[in-house]
Amino acid sequence: MAYAKWALPKAGARLGLDQRWRHFDKSSWVWMLAIVVLAFLVINPLLRLFIVSFQDATGAFTLANYASAYGRVRHLEALGNSLVLGLGAGVMCLLFGLPMAWALSRTDMPWKPLIWISILGTFIIPPYLGAVGWILLAGPNAGWLNRAAVALFGSDGGPFNIYSMPGLILVVACYSFPYVFVLTKSALDLISSEMEDAANILGASNMRTTLTITMPLVMPAILGAFILVFLEAIALFGSPALLALPGRFHVVTTQLWQFFEFPPKVGVAAAYAMPLLIITIVLFWMQRRITSRKGYVALTGKGGERRPAPLGPWKWLVLAYCLFVVTLSFFMPLVVICQAAFAKAWGRGFSLDNLTFDNIYRTVFDNDLTRVATWHTFLYAGAASLIAIALALCIAYIVNRNLVNRHVGSVLGFLTMAPFVVPGIVLAIGFYAAYTNPPLLLYGTAWILILAFTTRFLPIAFVNASSAIRSINPELEDAVRILGGSRWHAIFDVVAPLLKRSLAGAFILVFIPATRELSTAIFLYSINTQVLSVLLFDKSDEGNFESLAAIGLLLVVITVALILLGFRLMGRDFMLRRTVA
Repeated sequence: MAYAKWALPKAGARLGLDQRWRHFDKSSWVWMLAIVVLAFLVINPLLRLFIVSFQDATGAFTLANYASAYGRVRHLEALGNSLVLGLGAGVMCLLFGLPMAWALSRTDMPWKPLIWISILGTFIIPPYLGAVGWILLAGPNAGWLNRAAVALFGSDGGPFNIYSMPGLILVVACYSFPYVFVLTKSALDLISSEMEDAANILGASNMRTTLTITMPLVMPAILGAFILVFLEAIALFGSPALLALPGRFHVVTTQLWQFFEFPPKVGVAAAYAMPLLIITIVLFWMQRRITSRKGYVALTGKGGERRPAPLGPWKWLVLAYCLFVVTLSFFMPLVVICQAAFAKAWGRGFSLDNLTFDNIYRTVFDNDLTRVATWHTFLYAGAASLIAIALALCIAYIVNRNLVNRHVGSVLGFLTMAPFVVPGIVLAIGFYAAYTNPPLLLYGTAWILILAFTTRFLPIAFVNASSAIRSINPELEDAVRILGGSRWHAIFDVVAPLLKRSLAGAFILVFIPATRELSTAIFLYSINTQVLSVLLFDKSDEGNFESLAAIGLLLVVITVALILLGFRLMGRDFMLRRTVA
């Protein structure tokens, strides 16, 4: 009898466990694994970055890293130069982007498709490749513009020197103003013409109406765009490395790179990166707060008609200004890069006897180093894109389908978007600090680059995956569950087919910047894991601009092919609007 009293409860407990296991959602293991991977990719490198900044070579606590980082005048000068670069580039981006956004959104300026395509072309060209184009244009001695000025005016030397702070500001602004353009134009497109019409009826000119009515309504978007450009400028590595180092001055990112010269001073670099990280976080928070306000007034009721303002003969002057900007950012650099890629010697100019296809042939077929770097670039970018899409899709599904409580979901969303706040060069230092020692010794392997690229561009994948999941009514999945299907059946049979196009577009949006990423790769590559962006940077040190231009042109052609595929999948705004969002 005693045995029966003991056996029956035990059997009942086992039966209860079996029932709970049968009803347990097996997909929960996947969501938990995704959360662990997210913490591994985001929290671990940043935590190690903070810890290493307070450690010496033996691992003991010290403040010597901070004393070394900020105890020299030239290190402080680099911080000041970064602030000057950010402010200068931000102001110039406003001068470039605001008139163009207004012209394309609110006026009857002709040739709008040409300007739009040219701005997209500016997005396509990597900033460091644009810097190479400007070296060919405005190098102190052999630059095309200086040679033209000498020939035209008979002076001893040309007036332009791209290896200077003004030159660096110009180059950074040329490849950052599209952010101002897209954000401002998106805000302008939402404003009705009714208030502008009322101002015109009361006697205000088009210019006064624009300055007193239209622009104040989009001021939050303008301020947010300025902060975004400022952050982009101070976090860039490629353009400053190509232009500032030959000009004998440093910014924060180039100074961080110098800390990694043998022997690498990881602790000092981590300490020196802290202000850049803090400034970025604070300004990004301000940018989000500002842009979350759609305007200084709320427009309610039925949306009014948006009519382009007639400019009369002034439209040609506005068009000339737009053409001037895109000529600086797109046409001139691309022309000289193409000339150098197909020239025996780029300085000899445009002539048939200087034309050759050897540079392209050697780059694509004959150069083992380039061929291996190309393979590495595609392999790492493709693997990073797949991992980023899979992880972002899992986190987006968890957050949007409320599989965890609201507070946990907010934390997961924040962690997924956090790498957008962290400059690539700071993230690379964090990865170096986290994965150069056991138990996870990844430095020198392909995995450290793949995981760094995954983390760097995870926010792009998350924004697109989250948007795609929100567009699918959860009642479709509930119907599958009611009819006896598991969550996996609902995901694979209902959700996945509806997400195919969106995820393909997200893959392209992650793959393109991953193939061009330099700030992260320059710190984490080894001789066996070199990628095209690093190879292009190395060629600039050698002064081999013909080979460098051929490599850059190869990157541009690949990017264009991917964007055309994206256009076919997602529409003509897929690159500009989705990337900035």
